[in-house]
Amino acid sequence: MMKKIAIASLTAFASAASMMAQDKPNIVVFLVDDMGLMDTSLPFVVDEAGNPQRQPLNDWYRTPNMERLASQGIRFSTFYAQSVSSPSRTSIMTGQNAARHGTTNWINTESNNRTPFGPHDWNWEGLKVTDQIYPAVLSENGYKSIHVGKAHFGCGKSEGEDPLRLGFDVNVAGSSIGEPGSYHAENGYGRIRGTRSRAVPGLDKYHGGHTFLTDALTLEAEAEITKAVKAGQPFYLNLSHYAVHAPFETDERFIAHYPKGVKNDRARAFATLIEGMDKSLGDLMDKLEELGVAENTLIIFLGDNGGDAPLGEAGDYGSSAPFRGKKGAEYEGGMRVPFIVSWAKPDASNPFQKAYPIAQNCIQTQMGTVMDIYPTVLSVAGVEVPKGHVLDGSDLKTLLQGKADKKHRDDFLMHFPHEHRGSYFTVYREGDWKLIYYYNPQTDGKPTYKLYNLAADPFEKQEVASLYPGKVRSLCKKMVKRLEKEGACYPVDKADQTLYPVVPPRR
Repeated sequence: MMKKIAIASLTAFASAASMMAQDKPNIVVFLVDDMGLMDTSLPFVVDEAGNPQRQPLNDWYRTPNMERLASQGIRFSTFYAQSVSSPSRTSIMTGQNAARHGTTNWINTESNNRTPFGPHDWNWEGLKVTDQIYPAVLSENGYKSIHVGKAHFGCGKSEGEDPLRLGFDVNVAGSSIGEPGSYHAENGYGRIRGTRSRAVPGLDKYHGGHTFLTDALTLEAEAEITKAVKAGQPFYLNLSHYAVHAPFETDERFIAHYPKGVKNDRARAFATLIEGMDKSLGDLMDKLEELGVAENTLIIFLGDNGGDAPLGEAGDYGSSAPFRGKKGAEYEGGMRVPFIVSWAKPDASNPFQKAYPIAQNCIQTQMGTVMDIYPTVLSVAGVEVPKGHVLDGSDLKTLLQGKADKKHRDDFLMHFPHEHRGSYFTVYREGDWKLIYYYNPQTDGKPTYKLYNLAADPFEKQEVASLYPGKVRSLCKKMVKRLEKEGACYPVDKADQTLYPVVPPRR
């Protein structure tokens, strides 16, 4: 009993000492690669009243720590990212839409992957040192800015290849690669066996052992934040997991939870990656408590694009059910991601939490996007956005209190002028309506359109463009205006001529 009292006293003392030494809150962005809205036991689908509705996939996955985080914070039922990795990561770092920053496709580390009819001038090299990413802004304002895990901010030999050049103070395991060569330390995470060109750098001390990649990154993150706490310095941690991206290798610690015969073996392996990622979240939350800084630390949890679970094809209702589509597609399953925000340990008396309150056990149904993270993080930190830096998102402070925010924009533009599971398209959502514009360079270059009312048809089962030609036209006009404002680049046709978007004529 005396030992327990002593430990509790030490923890309380550490927390108080940390608060006295700390004049700014710590911030963690916990980013999961290729995690869609349905890859979790935590339900994000809601009914008309905004109440959670469990779906069959919620009963397949096991993510108790996501549930733990959401119970003490707020989650969004509708949070949009770009449909593939590099565009989303660049949007998070800059607060700008892909049409504006120009990284409209995933970045191939070796060469320009514009795809056959993609724009010649898209930004395939990625982030530049002049881009004023918010971790650099935080570093300039007293934070220790830490990157651990997947970066994928730029191609090989580019300015964005190394997060340190972009303004991070620490980089562990981040480079130009977009996927791990292997998740297994026995394989050197690709250095010994696996895809060597995608070997995860900087983790040599684990090679030949049995530390799964997700755990190795968690241990490295914990070591770095421990250094910052001991130095009395507020930290920003970008914990960016390679999980749950392919290759879908099994984390043997969890495979017994997913019996054979229920789903295919790749889906079982994928589920173990999800559970290992969730363990990392729980381990990190526990570490923040151990260090006595949980009350002072905000956690933002999200996926970087739609899910890639090996449960169906691009345009069906398999991997993201009940939503349609998956990573790289134009449907909701390709664009909507899990998003949770919470203080690591809620405490109503904490001055940081008083200044930036977060609703507890709440679901926000108003739309948010990855562009909102930049201004939100700086707002939490009490740091101004650099003068002249253009933002396409805004501070989520009101929405994170569980309130409506009429000032927050209710439209989302997702521009993908390349070939993938969905090809050469722009998505424009405003309110309940969603327009998909296809450029069709691979055929005749004449545009086609799809229209959905997501209030009446949230799972995109009924395309209604022919029933509402006026709505198609009005949304298309707004889409074109925004593309022009953001300086978008467009696909080219078979004659290498630019295919600018065209508003359909009145009928």
